[in-house]
Amino acid sequence: MSTNLPSPLQELLLTASLPGQVSPAAEARQVSLVAAPAAALMATGTIPVGTNPVGLAFIPNGDLYVANSGSSNVSTIDTATDTVIGAPIPTGTTPAWLTVAPNGNAYVPNNISNNVTVIDTATSTVLTTIPLSGGPAAAAVIPSGNVYVSRFGANSVQEISTATNTIGPAIPTGSGPVGIAVAPNGKAYVANRNANSVTVIDTATATVVTTILGLNQPNFVAIGPSGDAYVANIGSNNVSVINTNTDMIVATIPVGTNPWGITVGPNGNAYTANRGSNDVSVIDTTTNTTIGAPIPVGSQPIALVVAPNNKVYVSNIASANVSVIQFPPTINTVTPNQGPITGGTVVTITGTNLTGASVDIGGNPATGVTVNATGTQLTATTPPGAAGPADVTVTTPGGSTTLVGGFTYFVPVHATSLTATPALAKLFPPHVYFPFLTATLTDQVTGLPVPGQTIVFKIGSNLLGIATTDAQGVARFNETLILTLILANGGYDVEFAGASTPSAILSPSSDHAGVIEP
Repeated sequence: MSTNLPSPLQELLLTASLPGQVSPAAEARQVSLVAAPAAALMATGTIPVGTNPVGLAFIPNGDLYVANSGSSNVSTIDTATDTVIGAPIPTGTTPAWLTVAPNGNAYVPNNISNNVTVIDTATSTVLTTIPLSGGPAAAAVIPSGNVYVSRFGANSVQEISTATNTIGPAIPTGSGPVGIAVAPNGKAYVANRNANSVTVIDTATATVVTTILGLNQPNFVAIGPSGDAYVANIGSNNVSVINTNTDMIVATIPVGTNPWGITVGPNGNAYTANRGSNDVSVIDTTTNTTIGAPIPVGSQPIALVVAPNNKVYVSNIASANVSVIQFPPTINTVTPNQGPITGGTVVTITGTNLTGASVDIGGNPATGVTVNATGTQLTATTPPGAAGPADVTVTTPGGSTTLVGGFTYFVPVHATSLTATPALAKLFPPHVYFPFLTATLTDQVTGLPVPGQTIVFKIGSNLLGIATTDAQGVARFNETLILTLILANGGYDVEFAGASTPSAILSPSSDHAGVIEP
């Protein structure tokens, strides 16, 4: 499969002359010589898509659209299975960075054919194509629900009405605008790659507020939890942080080589697609520092998005695929944290990155595991286990984690009932109609008879004898020789002192039975 890009596209998607970019041959040599650390995170999957994938955008049903710039179409990834579904959706020539509007329509800028394809994401069909000159590059939704599209060759941004799919006036930017992101205050930040600047636009009035200098081939922008703008600088291998209240650069964060794409996930971390080093850097936006080592992905990662469950999808423009990164799971709580040794307790586990999880408790697999959409909570049913603390282990495609002693098995206490049958006798003259006294022991929790337990037969404080319950839970004692004593006391008593079984502690119970004449 060819990864050569048409020459007009080489300027927007730039296949040469990037400072510090590793050549494919050198890259191959480096990979053969340098082994990743044993503890390094790796992509957990790779999804083949069309040729030269660039932009990524989630659609309302949770699936992922991928704009394939080389094959001029859009692939759909089912994020539940991480597989491509359906036929590719045709676009104009060289689709780049797309977005999905609140009305559910996807807007795909086509850089070479100078138009924007509008796709109904509910049916995955093309609704219309909007002419737009100037090499449309990237699209972003603004607070009104309309869409801004950067025009890389025309040094401007154009607003598209998503209600009518018509074009508004051009808003001037610096040279070579690409990525656009909108801060909570309504200002749009446009990365001007060729001008080494960011244009700030008031989206309410569609006017330029200011231009921020001091960047180095800025290509894409993402907004952090604090409202700051994070700008990926291809030329300086770092990310500039812009305070969106003052529109000043307040921090610079080193990342991998040639960061082309940047996004912020639901956990607040930022992620950069480092095209020159074929990896992804992770940034803690609370400290503006990188976390851990860069994560290797496919060849020339160019864009990335993060799903609600914190899985990261990375488009690799030179390897015609999308890498999937799933981070190792964590466990915060197990509720309830105790249950009977027989199992069957439904527990709720909270944590992070739980998507695709299996659960072991005490080394045995739990059943009925279900995970919520954000990967922060799961439910499972405990297996049988030995009494005492048991480790809880959660395993996902991203790794595993164990909460030592996270669940405690106990032997449950079951109430019992003991039912004695009256002595059957004729009073005058004394005569036994049935020679046995009987008592039935039942587990009140399970409703089942309890075999193999000792039952004491008494009259007052006088012990008559003992018997053991059979398979039906019945203990029998011959009354023939003691009938007179039974008659004199108006009946007899039975007692069960309680016992422990492998599955439960049985509580004591007793009963009194009289005498009846048949």
